[in-house]
Amino acid sequence: MTAAVTAALARARRAAPGWAAQPIVARLRVIAGARRRLAGDAVSLAGLVASSRPGGARPVAEVLVAEMLPLLDAARFLEREAAALLAPRRPRGMRPRWLRGVRAEIRREPCGVVLVLAPGNYPLFLPGVQILQALAAGNVVCAKPAPGCGAVLDALAGTLAAAGLPDGVLTVLADDVGTGIAASGAGFDRIVLTGSAETGQRVLAQAAPALTPCTMELSGCDAVFVLPGADLALVAEALAYGLRLNGGATCIAPRRVFVMAGQAAALETALRPLLAAIPPAPVPPAVLRRLAALLVEAAATGARVLGEAAASCPPIVIADAGPGLRLLREDVFAPVLALVPVADAAAAVAAAAACPYALGAVIFGPEPAARALAPRVAAGAVVINDLIVPTADPRLPFGGRHRSGFGLTRGAEGLLEMTVVKVVAVRRGRFRPHLAPPRPDDAERFAALLTLLHGPWRARLPALRRIAARPARGV
Repeated sequence: MTAAVTAALARARRAAPGWAAQPIVARLRVIAGARRRLAGDAVSLAGLVASSRPGGARPVAEVLVAEMLPLLDAARFLEREAAALLAPRRPRGMRPRWLRGVRAEIRREPCGVVLVLAPGNYPLFLPGVQILQALAAGNVVCAKPAPGCGAVLDALAGTLAAAGLPDGVLTVLADDVGTGIAASGAGFDRIVLTGSAETGQRVLAQAAPALTPCTMELSGCDAVFVLPGADLALVAEALAYGLRLNGGATCIAPRRVFVMAGQAAALETALRPLLAAIPPAPVPPAVLRRLAALLVEAAATGARVLGEAAASCPPIVIADAGPGLRLLREDVFAPVLALVPVADAAAAVAAAAACPYALGAVIFGPEPAARALAPRVAAGAVVINDLIVPTADPRLPFGGRHRSGFGLTRGAEGLLEMTVVKVVAVRRGRFRPHLAPPRPDDAERFAALLTLLHGPWRARLPALRRIAARPARGV
């Protein structure tokens, strides 16, 4: 595995200068061509994605909407915006007077060879956007699929090649865990991981000796806040959607629902008939064992567990959950959520803050109250009066805080994360006072200069007189 990764990295490094030298319009032409090809073959590729889930296929219609559509939207965003975002720019604001004659430019250059470590829950959309952004920025990419998902990224790579991507610019690595470990420590120029917090810790440990910069999109245990005045029917529909989508295996699916105590029973009543219509979802054995233990613990605290953990798992709701429940601090990829009655919004925010994950959050309620609450919620993305879907907007960056990771993917910020900054400063004219050797009175002179530039108005005229009284040396 290590030898295969080393060979792939060496091959990618050979391809990197040629791809980086391509004009941005040429790189985007490849992405546009791939987008059109993907759209033409959408149903076939969606079927491949749907069958990649262990334990049972996802609905093809869901894959088309949840993976294909946002991926193609992201490609079109790059086609329209990447050239302007990556263009060199002049710094804004006033240049210090003592730097007259200096003209500066801030450039965005590719990192080099980017390693994309892909997840298994959305094996096309999430790594696909990261791959396209890396390519648009001029990087060469090695992508390591999640176990069992290699065919998905092979298909994406084949589509890009057919659209004109040069050989060696995108390499799909083997999908086994050992390859991911070997690649994390191989010395790539940037690593982008979408995965669990535990996987993030292992990748960071492997990447640390080479000081490889990383973008970590990690686990979530998302909070939902139901404010007074919220439309409980809408809340129930949204929660049911979150439990149904991809069998609950979505990092920003609802997990902790903080609802005013007086509304909790009504929300549970509205939710019950919707749960009955949601089909069971396959849950991996390791996740199932964790979930079963957490449900036993929840029942022991007096919470009511509606549903039962099983390999083919129906949606599970824990009603009357206390804010100290361990389930509220865990990242469980299964169709489960807890209803936590609270006294008010302040109590909800305090209870939510006890969770170490801070990926996304949702607020239901009157818009003014929801907007007022949003700044108090720790999360990388806050959605008001909807769930999950608005975060697929290709203009928006996505990333978490705390145990949910760091760095950004998607949107303009995600594209810029695939670059390194270079500043080019040019000095014109003869004004270079700093080159002269120091003199005994320099400290007094420079103190007067600081007062002149930044001190109170009353002190500026005396400072100017002190400077003028000394022989000129350019300041």
